[in-house]
Amino acid sequence: HRQPATTTTNETKNPPQEYENDHHHHLDSEDKPKTPPHILPPQEKQNILEMSLVTKRGPQFPGSIYANSLPSLQSVIQTQNEDDEDDEEVMIRRALDIRRKVTAEVFKAAMKKGKFGITYSTNLVNRLPDFIDHVMIEAAALKRSPEFKDSTFNLRAKLVIDHSNVVPLIRWLKHNNLSYPKIAKLICMSKGNLDSIRRLVEWLKTVYVKGEFLGATLLKSGDDILHRRLEELDEIIDYLESNGVRRDWIGFVISRCPRLLSYSMEEVKTRVDFYLNMGMNENDFGTMVFDYPGVLGYFTLEEMNQKVNYLKEFGLSTEDVGKLLAFRPQLMGCSIEERWKPLVKYLYYLGISRDGMRRMLTIKPMIFCFNFETTIAPKVQFFRDIGVREDAIGNMLVKFPPLLTYSLHKKIRPVVIYLMTKAGVTEKDIGKVIALGPELLGCNIAKTLEVNVKYFLSLGIRVRQLGEMIGDFPKLLRYKVDLLYPKYRYLRRTMVRPLQDVIEFPRFFSYSLEERIIPRHKIMVENRVNFKLRYMLACTDEEFNQRVADKVERRQRFESGRMDDAVSDSQMAEGTLGKTASSSLSS
Repeated sequence: HRQPATTTTNETKNPPQEYENDHHHHLDSEDKPKTPPHILPPQEKQNILEMSLVTKRGPQFPGSIYANSLPSLQSVIQTQNEDDEDDEEVMIRRALDIRRKVTAEVFKAAMKKGKFGITYSTNLVNRLPDFIDHVMIEAAALKRSPEFKDSTFNLRAKLVIDHSNVVPLIRWLKHNNLSYPKIAKLICMSKGNLDSIRRLVEWLKTVYVKGEFLGATLLKSGDDILHRRLEELDEIIDYLESNGVRRDWIGFVISRCPRLLSYSMEEVKTRVDFYLNMGMNENDFGTMVFDYPGVLGYFTLEEMNQKVNYLKEFGLSTEDVGKLLAFRPQLMGCSIEERWKPLVKYLYYLGISRDGMRRMLTIKPMIFCFNFETTIAPKVQFFRDIGVREDAIGNMLVKFPPLLTYSLHKKIRPVVIYLMTKAGVTEKDIGKVIALGPELLGCNIAKTLEVNVKYFLSLGIRVRQLGEMIGDFPKLLRYKVDLLYPKYRYLRRTMVRPLQDVIEFPRFFSYSLEERIIPRHKIMVENRVNFKLRYMLACTDEEFNQRVADKVERRQRFESGRMDDAVSDSQMAEGTLGKTASSSLSS
């Protein structure tokens, strides 16, 4: 009995150690002041955040450092939120960045499974920030579903990627010649609706857009192109086709001007009517759009009206401007302030009037698409250098506007060098030759100039004489040998004229053999008169007939004068003989 009593007494006098510890802990918590929570350095917080959010963790085992030594992410954020609200925003941003990295890695894994290379996958994923965010948000939303409540983020992100069929879509777009930057931009434009990309690409193929232009067409058609109904696009295509744009041209037009697909039907009709109201027919309009699709979609209606009004200032009517644009629609792509006004000012400086500019514009409108400083001014300076007079340059350009479209180093300069070295044109005469015959600069050296030079030299004409002939008549080298030979043969065999006549009058080859040379030669033969080639051919029919009549009259007077002299001489002779006879008889 003592033993239990002793035990009770001991328990009363000496309480258990646990009670004592709890009592001391209670006293300490009441008496000791509270210490502030431990603030982790930023680098340590970031490490905890990364290790808490990263999905692929290292192997865990009892007693591992990560499991026992690091505080939980929740305790870190709660502790820091009490001190600094800005730090909370930083932590959230870092958490999102880490989630993005994890999502990107999941996406790369899906690309690898789809047989894409590491480099291609990395380059593509780096250009998909919007789609990565979309996958991350959708994966987070799946957490609310009871089915995926306990699943990992990796599993949910992989499920979203697989369900979107983005990897097969990338493979299909790559097969259609789209580069990875274009594929990435298209995926981001789709805003998660990836089926719209495939649907629109298939539609573009039906209107004959080629594979290499599919990506550029999609990207330049506007941000809302993936969300437009195909019926609206079909309506635009049918309207263009009804106004002269052939069906097999549509793909070319759209690929060069994708912005057309972003316009409403009313906007397209307004733009088409703008050109049709200038007198264009359907054929002219369709050809114009095919030649320069941007004429229909790249410029605002205000810009188009301003350019048409400026062209009218050269004295052109609305119908003339319509014909001009149908022939050279690239004019619509030129700036009034940067291209046309400086060119007009320069042409005025060369002495070209408004009428001259109108002639240049109607004959070679491409001139008004050039930058005069880099294209026209160097050619004008070259003409000055070879001796073309200042006042003749403007007349030369108005006479032959295509001259300004030729390359200075590939066309103009080689022709000038050939004329001076092979055709006998002197340095003194080369300026006159070019001023009188600028068309020579458009001739092919091997096929035209060289052939003609060899022909004239084969006739016995010397190089120096040929140069003088060209100086007198630069057009001489532009004729075909097939036309020169019959005229020369008639001159030598039928007219029996010397070669010197051709050297003195090379324009002989410019007249028609059947309509001018032969008829006038017959008249000369019938009337027994003869003229130099210059007086025979270089006049009108009335002037020629008058010359023949005058020549015949002079000959008749000459012949009649000789007859009178002969009669008087015979009479004098008869009188002398009579006197002699009478004297002899008287004797």
